[in-house]
Amino acid sequence: MRISDLIRAKGSDVVTVAPDASVADLLSLLAEHGIGAVVVSADGSHIDGIVSERDVVRHLPRVGAELLASPVRDIMSADVYTCTQSSVVADLAGMMTEHRFRHVPVVDEDKKLMAIVSIGDVVKARTQMLESERDDLVGYIQQ
Repeated sequence: MRISDLIRAKGSDVVTVAPDASVADLLSLLAEHGIGAVVVSADGSHIDGIVSERDVVRHLPRVGAELLASPVRDIMSADVYTCTQSSVVADLAGMMTEHRFRHVPVVDEDKKLMAIVSIGDVVKARTQMLESERDDLVGYIQQ
């Protein structure tokens, strides 16, 4: 199964936040959309970074309540792992597990943002694939 199959099923909507937006604005976006991370992008199509609720939690003890007024660029991860639509879901699952991140932007050949995939999306796709294989095997055995 490829990432393109996963995107076709889940959709390609991506929530982005500007690097100079406040952390308070970021938290509002996360709550509004019921998501755990957003792509940081000045223009909405190129990736400047990624920021998650985990980033907020990790910086809060050090900075305190002033963190809410800080720009997102201060807490975002600038090194962003990406994948393409032709990437294999199983390979992405391994990469996400190895590097311990939960969200991966999907980009085209020009590095333009196309979608975002979460670990939940990957697990769901892998589970569906395994269930389908199991059903095929059961059908074969019963014939």
